[in-house]
Amino acid sequence: METIVAILVGVLFAVGLYMMMQKTMLRVVVGGNLLSYGTFLALILSGGLNKGMVPVLVEGVEEYVDPVPQALILTAIVIGFGMTAFQLALAYRTYQETGTDDLDELRHEDEGNGAHE
Repeated sequence: METIVAILVGVLFAVGLYMMMQKTMLRVVVGGNLLSYGTFLALILSGGLNKGMVPVLVEGVEEYVDPVPQALILTAIVIGFGMTAFQLALAYRTYQETGTDDLDELRHEDEGNGAHE
């Protein structure tokens, strides 16, 4: 099971990085999300995939799952949701102002305005 999850992490990283190198803002946002999902799975994998064990240590339980990766992932999901909403709002507002979501066109538009200086 851990091998399958490790392969899935690699696929999510590869697809996420590929999409982040695209020219449109929406693909960059989606690629960032895929990269974060790969990170979440890597964190789960670091804690171990032990099915049927409790994440909280109580008396009488000798085997348990480390709760720290789960707590980190829950926090990261909330932060990631907020960041995605902000990125989508920023991309939409940029599209409204410039009429394009192509990053190369936006870069040329900034160079023409002298904004990079």
